[in-house]
Parts: sequence; structure tokens; C-alpha cells
Amino acid sequence: MSIYPSPEAFTFFKKSIAVVAKAARGGSVRKSEEEWRAILSPEQFHILRQKGTEDPNNGEYDKFFETGTYKCAGCGTPLYLSTTKFKFGCGWPSFYEGIPGAITRRPDRDGIRTEITCTSCGGHLGHVFKGEGFRTPTDERHCVNSISLKFVPPNTEIFK
Repeated sequence: MSIYPSPEAFTFFKKSIAVVAKAARGGSVRKSEEEWRAILSPEQFHILRQKGTEDPNNGEYDKFFETGTYKCAGCGTPLYLSTTKFKFGCGWPSFYEGIPGAITRRPDRDGIRTEITCTSCGGHLGHVFKGEGFRTPTDERHCVNSISLKFVPPNTEIFK
């Protein structure tokens, strides 16, 4: 069994990129701290707004490999297609690329890692690592907190 999607699934999602990428507009979702606290769970707030990290191997999407799209749990912006998800075993979901324009990268406070955030709302997703030797098209691994994501199966609201 391959860790990569079928050619049909890949084609479907590549055609869908134009639709979902339009949702990502830098800084388009702005809320006060009180507004974020009202719509997010305490754990979501800690991770998305305070740059926390969920415990490894506990996230909903670590071992989840259904076909669909992963959206930002804070603002609903489409971030990743399931066709870019792969098994790594680090305890968090791993993707080799995000939807174009949906993810912002910046040096982490530790000066070593690269943080990834939702372009639309600035929510913390996790970190991206390069050059680890995976046979992926980008040789990157986006290590993402499950709680930062919301999975949407095909043929639901983001494709209509």
C-alpha cells in the first residue's frame, strides 16, 4: 500500500486548488483576544493563538488518512489537501506542502525552526522541516498540531 494518494484523487484535488486557495487572504480574519476565546476551546486558543504544542500521538488527525481538505480550526481557511499528507510517525500530522498562499512561514523564536501559521488569521499550525530525506515532491515536512485543523470531506461546503 502506498502512502501517496491515487492518481484520480490527486487530479481531483489539483483541480480544486483554484477554488480553495482563493480563501486565503493575508490578515483577512481579525479578532480580539476576547473574540478568539469565545469561539475556540481553551486548548485551541492555547495552540492557535499562544503558539502552544499539543501532546504527541494524541491528535485526532495523526493517523487519519481520509480524502478531503484540512482547514484552519480558527477561521476555516483551507490549508492542506489530503493528497499531501504522509505517514511519518512523529506524533503529529505531516504534510509535504500547503495550499498555495494559505500558509505563512517565519523564523521561530528559537532561531532554529520555521513556524507555520494560517495566512488568513495568523493561527499557529506548527513547524516546517526541510531536507529530512523523504521521497516527497518538496523534501519538506509540515508538522502540524491536529487541534489547529478541521477536516472536511470532499463534496462539502468548500467545493460548492
